[in-house]
Amino acid sequence: MKKKVFIFSHAMEIGGAERALLGLLTSFDYSKYEVDLFLMQHSGELMSLIPKQVNLLPEIPQYSAMMKPMVTALKQGQLKIVAGRIIGKIKAKQFDKKNRLEHSYVSIEYSHKYTVKVLPIITEKEYDVAVSFLTPHYIVCDKVKAKKKIAWIHTDYSTTNNDVESELKMWSIYDNIISISDDVTKAFLTKFPSLKNKIVYIENILSKNFIDGQADLIDVSNELNMTTVKLLSVGRFSEAKKFDEIPQIASLIKSKGIDFKWYIIGYGGEEKLIRSKISEFGMEDTVIILGKKDNPYPYIKACDIYLQPSRYEGKAVTVHEALILNKPVIITDYPTAHSQLKDGFDGVIVPMDIEGSANEIARVIKDKELQQNLISNMQSTNYSNESEIEKLYKLIGD
Repeated sequence: MKKKVFIFSHAMEIGGAERALLGLLTSFDYSKYEVDLFLMQHSGELMSLIPKQVNLLPEIPQYSAMMKPMVTALKQGQLKIVAGRIIGKIKAKQFDKKNRLEHSYVSIEYSHKYTVKVLPIITEKEYDVAVSFLTPHYIVCDKVKAKKKIAWIHTDYSTTNNDVESELKMWSIYDNIISISDDVTKAFLTKFPSLKNKIVYIENILSKNFIDGQADLIDVSNELNMTTVKLLSVGRFSEAKKFDEIPQIASLIKSKGIDFKWYIIGYGGEEKLIRSKISEFGMEDTVIILGKKDNPYPYIKACDIYLQPSRYEGKAVTVHEALILNKPVIITDYPTAHSQLKDGFDGVIVPMDIEGSANEIARVIKDKELQQNLISNMQSTNYSNESEIEKLYKLIGD
């Protein structure tokens, strides 16, 4: 008999967590496991990459309404869902005011916490294990029957303001909690020390064969300037990624007489801010937004240096992907940076401040011998980690 596995996530938009989910799904042995995937909304460029062996459960209107603007959900008649979300929003503002916070993570948590009671059961089927891949983890707690329940941590909790008491009740329901790195575990346990015995370390699963295959699908030379140094950053246009500082960093590098283009792939709420910074520092010909790309791997393969200038990360999937494609990587010294690469061996960690990062990026661009050494070290290192799935099998009971 095949073991029955349920996996919950939000959608399949382009993002690190979504690509990590694809890595997990492509690694299952489907001769032994029957995998049902439930997405709150069947949307996103990565939908077509879900393996055919996965049973994608039907979309449920109440859940998809959680992902839509409240006005849209209201027009679709989802009054109870909208009411729950409004209550969550009010409660989040009260929490922020009480704790003197400008912004906290609780708005996302509360939106699920105060809505889950009006959501229907997803399926009457009982599973050997139910996995909640993205937080908030209230839905798998209440709306799925399983012998064992597992939740994933993708967030660096040292960088977020949370309602610890509220979240503790949510996390405590799970039998195991998967952490994607030692640094993520450490930060999580500073807020939830009582959950230590539930933590299991499983890296984001990425397949070299899959990434190499995707990287060769299209020729991007017509979109990139192939005659100069090509820098690339990939990610959501959000505060965490710090893309708003790229134009100023680029202007400082440019002032050193270095010829380069810095391409950005992604989308999100901070695009207007990033474009305004490009204009402010006169970097229109240097910092180029390529927008959302279904397949970023050909661009990573074509670039000379991959950069992740983040303020914080759990564990950036794009950094791991760049290492698999043997690209010199530069990342800022965010709290989990040293769990991403070995500084000086397969990448370079630069200071967080604008001037310090600009100086170090410029140094790496000019140091061709360093770049070649990084590439040689990457070529001799196995970054593929499909065997991580064995840890999940063990938790399931095999």
